[in-house]
Amino acid sequence: MTTELGGSAQTTSLVAFTAVATLTLLLCVMTGPDRDDLDEFYTGYGSLSPLRNGLAIAGDYISAASVLGTGGVIALCGYDGVVLALSTALSLMLLMFLLAEPLRNAGRFTMGDVLARRMPSRGVRITACAVTIAALMPLMLVQLAGTGQLLAYLLGFSGDSLQTGCVIGLGVLMISYAAIGGMKGTALIQILKIVMLLGSGVVVALLILHRFGWDPGALFDAAARQSGVGPAFLHSGLEFAGGASPRLDMITSELTIVLGGACLPHVTMRMYTASSARQVRRSMSWAVSSVALFVLVITVVGFGATALIGRAAIAQADPQGNTAYLLGSRAVFGAEVSPVETFLFTTVTTAIFLTLLASVSGMILACANSLAHDVFAARVQEMPPRREMTLARVSALAVGVPTIALATLVQHRSLQHLVTLSFCLGASAIAPALVYSLFWRRFTRTGLMCTLIGGSLAVLVLMPGTTLVSGSPVAAFPDADFAYFPFTTTGLVSIPLGFLCGWLGTLASGRAKTDGQRRQYEAVEGLILAGAVRRGG
Repeated sequence: MTTELGGSAQTTSLVAFTAVATLTLLLCVMTGPDRDDLDEFYTGYGSLSPLRNGLAIAGDYISAASVLGTGGVIALCGYDGVVLALSTALSLMLLMFLLAEPLRNAGRFTMGDVLARRMPSRGVRITACAVTIAALMPLMLVQLAGTGQLLAYLLGFSGDSLQTGCVIGLGVLMISYAAIGGMKGTALIQILKIVMLLGSGVVVALLILHRFGWDPGALFDAAARQSGVGPAFLHSGLEFAGGASPRLDMITSELTIVLGGACLPHVTMRMYTASSARQVRRSMSWAVSSVALFVLVITVVGFGATALIGRAAIAQADPQGNTAYLLGSRAVFGAEVSPVETFLFTTVTTAIFLTLLASVSGMILACANSLAHDVFAARVQEMPPRREMTLARVSALAVGVPTIALATLVQHRSLQHLVTLSFCLGASAIAPALVYSLFWRRFTRTGLMCTLIGGSLAVLVLMPGTTLVSGSPVAAFPDADFAYFPFTTTGLVSIPLGFLCGWLGTLASGRAKTDGQRRQYEAVEGLILAGAVRRGG
């Protein structure tokens, strides 16, 4: 990856990154919970206003993979990238209208609390924790592994050892955010991140539109000319061209994003921080509005990058297009960059840097909370709050250290399949489990375990055979071809299979158990669907 930034810009970026890291760590220390206050650590007492909670939800939802990956797909594939961006917004709308209130009503701290509301069982909690870690670990790996290359590009570093040092240093910082700040601390970082990201992105998008006379049509036409593929850039099929069934592959991928993105545990955990059903509705309204604005910004910047520097130059900098957002932001200023433009670009790069920090710290927190609350605390009838909080902080370390180690090993490979793996697990295992648990009266513990385990196994068996792992130039193993599943995602098989496993497992439970579960559900139906009674522990 080549560096196109001047020395002064690199120095400014380094100073800005250091200042942001120091400020955010200080915020975590100042807002961190007391040592014996579990509600403050896990939920922040629901003290955030709907606006701030909504911004925090949007911050958790818009990860560094979304900013860099989606921007790259738009810059390289045009129309298909826009559909991908719209799918992310649609996913959050699904969460808002279908799952947000029931999750808030049924849950307390973790996804395990939601699932155990009807079926109290340590086995359910342990399985929920395992699926949580399996779904979020790949996303954490991708973002940490990309940190070294991103900072090398921004700061002019060279050499594998320096990139590895960046990965380790930032990983330690992210663990600190989760362990010290808890839910409120990470929420403040998410809010700061989303404000900087959207604020700087809107300014860059307006500058790009200004370059093309405020005419989006002129921007799209220029991007098509510079793409090297002509009008095909503005039509469906470019991203999945060459596959066995491009249209089916695209539909399956978008469905996986819509279902999986809405159910990933680091996003759903924000539902438990709302103090009332009304607040969760208002929070989600702010979150959806923020993500919709992000979709507009990333579309303009992605097309602007292609129009200003060309698709070939973007692919040369990074075959996945992960630097397209930064390249487009830099190109809009032209050859001569004024101090004001240098400051704006530094704000953009700092927002990306903060996005990396905030995204991974939120995921570490979700995994640590589940490990401490669903696995360790569930073993003891009444665990002292101080001890459980200590376990949660140690769990952040237990999750973060292996993630850092794995990220240093895979940082130079194509990792798109890991992002897809996370969304596939969310869509194939977590989504069926949540939908059945929240809305199906006869759903049984056997059905729940079958859904979580069957959906996860289907994804883990099929993913190594996809074209993202081998059989294509951008695969993780481009020189090998052992693909046995001719699609980029497993959703075509694994999503229906996840729902089918839950249905079959429930049928296999027998009529007595299904009737018993129906009666248990009716006892808590008012709570789950309408919050009719106060939440307990």
